[in-house]
Amino acid sequence: MARGDEQHRNPKSNIEIAQAAAMRPIGEIAEKLGIPDDAVSQYGKYKAKISLDYVRSLPDRPQAKLILVTAITPTPAGEGKTTTTVGLGDALNLIGKKTMLCLREASMGPCFGVKGGAAGGGYAQVVPMEDINLHFTGDLHAIGAANNLLAAMVDNHTYYGLDPRIDPRRVTWRRAMDMNDRALRTIISSLGGVANGYPREDGFDITAASQVMATFCLATSLQDLQRRLGNIIVGQTRERKSVTAADVKAAGSMTALLKDALAPNLVQTLEHNPVFIHGGPFANIAHGCNSVIATTSALKLADYVVTEAGFGADLGAEKFIDIKCRKTGLRPAAAVVVTTVRALKMHGGVALNALRAENVAALEKGFANLQRHLANIRQFGLPAVVSVNRFSADTPREHARLKELCAAEGVKAVIADHWAEGGEGAVELAREVVDLAESGAAKLNFLYPDEMPLLEKLRTIAQRMYGAEDIEAAKPVQDQLAQFQDQGFGNFPVCIAKTQLSFTTDPNAKGAPSGHTVAVREVRLSAGAEFVVAICGDIMTLPGLPRVPAANNIEVDAEGRITGLF
Repeated sequence: MARGDEQHRNPKSNIEIAQAAAMRPIGEIAEKLGIPDDAVSQYGKYKAKISLDYVRSLPDRPQAKLILVTAITPTPAGEGKTTTTVGLGDALNLIGKKTMLCLREASMGPCFGVKGGAAGGGYAQVVPMEDINLHFTGDLHAIGAANNLLAAMVDNHTYYGLDPRIDPRRVTWRRAMDMNDRALRTIISSLGGVANGYPREDGFDITAASQVMATFCLATSLQDLQRRLGNIIVGQTRERKSVTAADVKAAGSMTALLKDALAPNLVQTLEHNPVFIHGGPFANIAHGCNSVIATTSALKLADYVVTEAGFGADLGAEKFIDIKCRKTGLRPAAAVVVTTVRALKMHGGVALNALRAENVAALEKGFANLQRHLANIRQFGLPAVVSVNRFSADTPREHARLKELCAAEGVKAVIADHWAEGGEGAVELAREVVDLAESGAAKLNFLYPDEMPLLEKLRTIAQRMYGAEDIEAAKPVQDQLAQFQDQGFGNFPVCIAKTQLSFTTDPNAKGAPSGHTVAVREVRLSAGAEFVVAICGDIMTLPGLPRVPAANNIEVDAEGRITGLF
């Protein structure tokens, strides 16, 4: 049954499907993994945190396979990467593979803004859906609180003139909140007189784009987290000497706020399969992967672990490999690239309201986008399969042509119906993933060596991932990169923050443009996360709400049931 057919016969929204689900107590889900009761800290009946001491005590499973799910460049037509991740995980369990999923936590900003929920869709969802998309276990609040505790301690340190004496003109640490609020991107703080400190320009980032979030997700233990937090650079003295969170004695208290949050969160799919949802950095601003702790823990508990990296393979997958895998030794065995016929036709120039009409020519034109993403995955040495989310308006000719185009690239395209059928609809995909993963064909390559200069790392990503001719960086940006290099951070990987909607910095440039220039507007050092962020084009680190935000449609009825969330 195709997605449109399912909606016609049973017109339930994603949240209605999730609310109708018969969830099992989370202790039963933990028991499937062999996790004892004393390692499970329940947050109500259907979600829990798993003890870090317990997962640390487990032996490694060298045979465990890590599967990366990525996608083409996003369009308003929809691709369904998280839905595919969930459907694939359910399907792998159906064919007898002990499988866990590792997903990111949702940010409330997009939930109330444009995107809606982040727990999959249809009959390939993770539940409890409302909890996951709203406050969940409080991890994002803890991360925001740790971020803002550091901001308060920096201002307090400056106010009292403590050593090292921070130059109030050179404070670089920003505040964070888990909401879209463009009015707070740039502010003036400490107004109201001497008692309130030194007035200065300040600003907010969304929590999912904060350095604390990135640091949290790349930490391997509480001790590693405290070390990384202490390395965060918050500003400079008048002599231009860097001041760190450790210098203002904030690392310990920040770690105390994050101690419980660092344990991975266990939930379930609609088919009662286990899922870790932990950490939530954006992929168009940060590195776009769930926590290292969740991924490595899952690989000790299951034979297959399916995870996703945000947005297209040019952003999420590149950062997953060049940052997360580089730093941790994780090695994916195969990749799944998610697409839809609708989205490819949109990349081929078809308007959103005309996508239901058959248009093989537009599909062929838009295939250039998928073709480049497949080429990008090949650069990393990963065998791949294309998962095509089927819509009811898709035609046999379009499916047949897409399979032919993929075959010409040496990749199999599988038509998947997991949105409507759950795991059953992705069994063919699961079998292809197992074949790829067990073939041993994966030979992971990084895009650049550690010792390459930072500016050249940026140029390499722009040229090899985005098809750009070159990058454009003004002298202050180049000087800042040179300073990072001189300070000993030149071996860090780079994390490009740019629009997710195009290979260029223009969100309206669809398909696979080439020969463009990527303008690097600003660079920031994330010493805690141990990477350098390059902000390109008009990307914002605190989004705003659209003219008609998703929040307009969210209601709570007399029984406390939420509607309109997704």
